Amino acid sequence: MDQNRYGMNERNMDRDEKPLVSVVMPVYNASRTLAQAVESVFAQKIPVQLYLIDDGSSDDPQSVLGAYLDLPNFHFLKNERNMGVAKTRMRGVEEAGTKYIAFLDADDWWAEGKLEEQLKLMEESGAILSSTGRELMKPDGSSMGKVIRIPETIDEKLILRSNYLNCSGVMVTRSAMLAFPMQHDDSHEDYISWINMIKAYGPALGIDKPYLKYRMSDQSKSGSKLHSAAMNYKVYRYCGYGPIRSLILNFSYMWNGVRKYYFK
Repeated sequence: MDQNRYGMNERNMDRDEKPLVSVVMPVYNASRTLAQAVESVFAQKIPVQLYLIDDGSSDDPQSVLGAYLDLPNFHFLKNERNMGVAKTRMRGVEEAGTKYIAFLDADDWWAEGKLEEQLKLMEESGAILSSTGRELMKPDGSSMGKVIRIPETIDEKLILRSNYLNCSGVMVTRSAMLAFPMQHDDSHEDYISWINMIKAYGPALGIDKPYLKYRMSDQSKSGSKLHSAAMNYKVYRYCGYGPIRSLILNFSYMWNGVRKYYFK
């Protein structure tokens, strides 16, 4: 499918084809990487709606969006005050009216074909949650030469050992997202939702291809390993596990994290 100079797929500019997928993108001072993220959404092979929510940025994200602002399937929203990533994502979920929601952070981007393959998998299987593999990228956007793989099926046992479902790779039904909304910005808000969904609805599905290009940054909320471990302990507590079980799960999570990033 031919794309124009902004990378927009012709099907994504078709006003007559109703999208099944809305992409929710929270933005906070990410103008440097934002255009690449947005372009990767509109380069997908299926019609989509994009809900970009500015969570109080000081760097004027609209200034880098160019012609996207005029697209009928592009929706720019602005929070009146900084709300944090969990509430910002949920605002996008509530605004969207499609069957499926996909999330993409403003410093990540997708390879072409990502949404198409996920949508086909979920429509055929009836799954409510899926994600893809990811390639780790340096802050400048170049590859680190490391791909994080994902199992084909992620059940409760697996999701408690490691968060295989990176938020920027996830597609989920809107109904499941509303049933288990993201909250608790002091923790890994997305991980809490995935655990609870899998417990309620059954396994998530994985596509073991690095469709997600995940930009590494020490400035992210989970940049500090010790801080991330503390946040992860809160995940298990918020999901209803007791203190001892949460500690055991957290040690298992940390060990699996070392194996995932350094030994595979």
